[in-house]
Amino acid sequence: MKNINIPMLLLAFLVILSFIAVGLSIAFRNIWFILFFLLLGFALMGYGISLKRKRK
Repeated sequence: MKNINIPMLLLAFLVILSFIAVGLSIAFRNIWFILFFLLLGFALMGYGISLKRKRK
């Protein structure tokens, strides 16, 4: 069984939570939270991809 990479797992959960927050922001019709969580989600995802490339 492979070892679980805890920091990358937490980063993935943060990305998922930020996109869930985008959905909630759409439900509340708040454009500022929509933009904030959308940018945060893409920034976290980009950071995770860059970390993954550095490891290889």
